[in-house]
Amino acid sequence: MAKKKIVFECQACGFQSPRWMGKCTSCNEWETMVELTSEQIKFLKETSSSSSASSVPSKAIPITQIQEDNITRFTSGSTELDLVLGGGIVPGSLTLIGGSPGVGKSTLLLKIAGNLARDNKKVLYVSGEESAGQIKLRANRLEANHDNLYLLPEINLSTVLSEITKHNYELIVIDSIQTLYSEETPSAPGSVTQVRTITFELMRIAKSLQISIFIIGHITKDGSIAGPRVLEHMVDTVLYFEGDVNSDLRLLRGFKNRFGATNEVGIFEMNKEGLNDAKSMAGKFFDKEKLQSGSALTIIMEGSRPIIIEVQALVSESYGHAKRSSTGFDNNRLGMLLALLEKKLDLPLGTYDVFINIAGGIKVNDPSADLAIIAAILSSYRDRELSSDSIFLGEVSLTGEIREVSGLSHRLKEMETQGFSKAIIPNTPLEKTSIKCFVANEVSKVVEWM
Repeated sequence: MAKKKIVFECQACGFQSPRWMGKCTSCNEWETMVELTSEQIKFLKETSSSSSASSVPSKAIPITQIQEDNITRFTSGSTELDLVLGGGIVPGSLTLIGGSPGVGKSTLLLKIAGNLARDNKKVLYVSGEESAGQIKLRANRLEANHDNLYLLPEINLSTVLSEITKHNYELIVIDSIQTLYSEETPSAPGSVTQVRTITFELMRIAKSLQISIFIIGHITKDGSIAGPRVLEHMVDTVLYFEGDVNSDLRLLRGFKNRFGATNEVGIFEMNKEGLNDAKSMAGKFFDKEKLQSGSALTIIMEGSRPIIIEVQALVSESYGHAKRSSTGFDNNRLGMLLALLEKKLDLPLGTYDVFINIAGGIKVNDPSADLAIIAAILSSYRDRELSSDSIFLGEVSLTGEIREVSGLSHRLKEMETQGFSKAIIPNTPLEKTSIKCFVANEVSKVVEWM
């Protein structure tokens, strides 16, 4: 008798191994290897063989003879979402939206579906987690009740595809991809094989029928989309929600966009009417009247938009091994800044616990916030309150040099708009400004100014 073939597949990345492993060697996840049944192995072989047999050899064409695709967009009814998408929704695009539970993924897409239905566009909302009655309750609160919005509480992929082909829908929302399953794939819903198969079918429908499809994806503990990484590679756009679920502010950040840039961020406010576009960013991430020792203000650039944020630091004596922790800021960069302060300023921070927090739940990737982090740490260490009218701007290098930041004129204009008067910056601004600027090229000069 032939020996039975055993294959184990990682449920996080899809890696296959002939033996079970506690830790996947591809994605380093623990306890994710699951044995595939003989039906699953047979299905994978038949799928690969049929796709290779039906493929037609294509001919290479010089790029000079290829015509450009004219990308047309239509508005979603939300200025912030259109900004993140690059100007609007592209027909035939496949968009993946991820975020923590309760952050507002379903609320946003149901509101967008209602906006498009009000504009006489036919929209299908597929839900595998809620009943039609539950969605109706939320639609009443969001004012999304329109005749062109259709609800389909279903988890069977064949039923969903049958409904899509019967009507001329212009937008489809899948809530969520982990709840759908295909009868042709012998595995549980949410598994690697199911997610891969369903995403491929949705991509085929979107491209062939020119239907825009939005997919909601669950996330894991580390904040990534649950399921295989190929899910993010197959879709056209990947968006992530950020922000504290206990706060009213939500940030929608683009990580991949085949039809536009990924440097823009959409900002929303959660209220009883759902997620609405934030009208103004003035004072959303800081409070000048409540600044105390350990707090410093800076301006970060999110795409083309300057945002003033508050950086909070807590430095306290350590009783054992010194702890370094940060929320909303890179922990490795924090360690680098602390080592720089010990080297250049002879501060005994090795015996102190240091904690950093970015107010408002926003995540900072702009290196221009380095100087504000240092100012907040020194303020907490000395227990000295900083001026609430001062903004700290500058990227700090390993040598202690404070480097120039991009978009300085836009940042200073935002300071003028919100009533700030002082700025600690690494270089003199080229344009005239009413802001009193203090030039600091090294970390030691910042200490002298404080």
